[in-house]
Amino acid sequence: MTSRHRQLPSRFVLTDAAREIDPSAQVAHLKPTDALIYRHYEWTRDDRLALARVLREACKTNGTPFLVAGDHHLACEVQADGLHLPAWMTKRGGNWKERVKPGWLVTASAHSEVEVRHAASAGADAVLVSPVYATGSHPGAQTLGVIRFAKLAALAAMPVYALGGVTSSSVKRLVSIPNLAGWATVSAA
Repeated sequence: MTSRHRQLPSRFVLTDAAREIDPSAQVAHLKPTDALIYRHYEWTRDDRLALARVLREACKTNGTPFLVAGDHHLACEVQADGLHLPAWMTKRGGNWKERVKPGWLVTASAHSEVEVRHAASAGADAVLVSPVYATGSHPGAQTLGVIRFAKLAALAAMPVYALGGVTSSSVKRLVSIPNLAGWATVSAA
């Protein structure tokens, strides 16, 4: 799937320290049409910075955009290509697009209609809506399913990415949904 939206990746891959997935292995499998969102929230600042530097360089080497989640200062320090806003950041209000470096890609996460609206108010270029399907990242979480995901995507004032149990084959069931720009994953190839 290639994004119909100019200058947006067709797929976001998110790191997840809790799932013990090697982020260096994730980067090794990325294409220039993908983007990496570096999370690792649970780690100390020094450890996050050290890994961010390694991943940033690896992403530069293979031409993959590198975004830092939830930490504007870290994103600036490693010269990231953008910032990913978790729902707690968009809930605080303010237009993040006005606060970041020119040309940065700003994405946000959303799990409800209210959070999709917060993402738009925050100036996000795209929103990752989840969980569409059951996912290992949030076992037991209530899923949106295709119909509720489609309703949220249709309400979004920006391109939407499907996250949560989405794979390269399951995303094919979503391609006719308005505003769908691609998909996002932690562990799917």
